[in-house]
Amino acid sequence: MRTRLAQKQSQIQKLSPQQIQLMKLLQIPAAMLDQRVQEELEANPALEEGSASDKTDTLDQNGEENTDNQEETYELDDYLSEYIEDDPVAYQSSRNYNPDEEDKSIPIAVEQSLNEHLERQLGLIDFDHESDQLIAMQVIGSIDEDGYLRRDPASIVDDLMFSQNIFTTEEKILEILQLVQGFDPPGIGARDLRECLLLQLQLKLENWDEWEDEEPEAIKYAITIVRDYFDAFSKKHFDKLVRQLNISEAELKEAMDVILTLNPKPASGYSSGNLSRTNQYVIPDFIIETKDGELHLRLNSRNAPELHISDHFRELLSAQKGSARLQKKQKEAVQFVKQKVESARWFIDAIRQRQETLYKTMYAIMQYQYDYFMTGDERRLRPMILQDIADITGLDVSTVSRVANSKFVQTEYGTKSLKSFFSEGMQNTDGEEVSTLEIKDILTEVIEKENKRKPLSDQKLSGILKEKGYKVARRTIAKYRDQLNIPKASLRKEL
Repeated sequence: MRTRLAQKQSQIQKLSPQQIQLMKLLQIPAAMLDQRVQEELEANPALEEGSASDKTDTLDQNGEENTDNQEETYELDDYLSEYIEDDPVAYQSSRNYNPDEEDKSIPIAVEQSLNEHLERQLGLIDFDHESDQLIAMQVIGSIDEDGYLRRDPASIVDDLMFSQNIFTTEEKILEILQLVQGFDPPGIGARDLRECLLLQLQLKLENWDEWEDEEPEAIKYAITIVRDYFDAFSKKHFDKLVRQLNISEAELKEAMDVILTLNPKPASGYSSGNLSRTNQYVIPDFIIETKDGELHLRLNSRNAPELHISDHFRELLSAQKGSARLQKKQKEAVQFVKQKVESARWFIDAIRQRQETLYKTMYAIMQYQYDYFMTGDERRLRPMILQDIADITGLDVSTVSRVANSKFVQTEYGTKSLKSFFSEGMQNTDGEEVSTLEIKDILTEVIEKENKRKPLSDQKLSGILKEKGYKVARRTIAKYRDQLNIPKASLRKEL
């Protein structure tokens, strides 16, 4: 079989740099857009933030164009005509931007990280050997964001050997860990939930005095339950606990009340040290208000930054307008300016398209869920999938998905995630199409009102919903319950 070279012409779909940039911008929420704009401003000196200075009229726009296209010369007239005379890059948001909107900066909470808190306590201890302090630092650094040490001692031994050339033993790691577990917050450095609760209970008992609300006997029973009967406790086998401990139900309830005061995540009151501002606050991307009985939508002003081309770059180009020919270094400089201006124009255009796409998508969602936004009644939410909004807007489903991802809308009934408005539908016994969100709300309400001593099984929940006109299978109830983070009946049982 002979092989040969041949040319073949075919059409393929390829995304332009502008399209790629737009898709990336669509995915980020308003809270992160500031950071993205700042990154572009730092990378591109031709891009500036703020109101554009109108320098166009000062340029000489009446010069004759030179049409010499030889490779050895570089003419600026066409370039100046394209990038200066038309002035297509001076962009200032007007649509959907409220000029009277106050620029309110959200105060950043000054938080102490867990590591800083633990290391400060570590500094109060005098170690016999410097290596012990380094081991303690390694142990603290291995504690996760919940306050647990989930790395086994052998792994920490290896870490110390490879990273700090410290040779130690697992026994030494456990010795240092016991020291760290005495630090604040109580329960820190525990290796599992059982140990975390025990550390807190033992501290309670050691520090108990007559002014405490909890009785020492209740604390002792709680320690016994967690230490010796943790499996029965976690499965809420209360009858078994009463029999095994030979105590009354009232005494068991007192012990359980003590356990419920404990913190299963000891580090919850501390920042992880790398949380960003965007993780601490929800900043809405859209704002919907009711005025004169009608809904009004606008974008958060953070979605409409004022960007324009640097006046300095304009002047650099303007200064070369009288030169018909340029030296090699001058050509390179002008090429650099052209590249940066073009990049800035792409970015400004992508911001504008992002703004228009966001508004178009959210407006379609607002109209589709009009009854909900007017009343705030979640039972008015219609079944809605991404394809519904794609059909209305003419956008691709993937584009709608990017807009809905990580975006929030501020309404008169609270700030909601855009994802929360999307749900599939099903028919009730009357043949009407209802949203699965409505069914989940009813399911949550039924569970909240159940007798916690005898929680409802998924089968019984299915029967109750059927009586209310919603035919939902038991396995579907279980799926909805998992999505709502509601435990099964045996784990909802209370005394």
